[in-house]
Amino acid sequence: MHLVYPAVLSVLLFSTGLYGVLARRNAILVLMSVELMLNAVNLNLVAFDVWLSRTARETLHSGQALTLFTIAIAAAEIGIGLAIVLAVYRNRGTSDIDRLRDTAEGHERDTPAAEKAEATA
Repeated sequence: MHLVYPAVLSVLLFSTGLYGVLARRNAILVLMSVELMLNAVNLNLVAFDVWLSRTARETLHSGQALTLFTIAIAAAEIGIGLAIVLAVYRNRGTSDIDRLRDTAEGHERDTPAAEKAEATA
């Protein structure tokens, strides 16, 4: 198999993930898009590892080892990311990225409770 086929598939997966990260507002969909981008990188690592091992006749398979590390990091990232998203959803009631602001910055006026308090004052 030529190197072009997995490379093109990897570019398509990465582009889809990049679009998902830039266009989505839901935090869970953004995490899924990041996972899609990491899988595109994994596909590239394995494809180039197979291609280089054929040409160089080496058996180190460093691309496959890096892929295993990337999978482990992706699993940890999605576990921690989902825990953070669930905690924020329980506290704020939304997982919309545009509405998630730090309360220390003084943006608590976006909540309906703060608007009611201002109206009665």
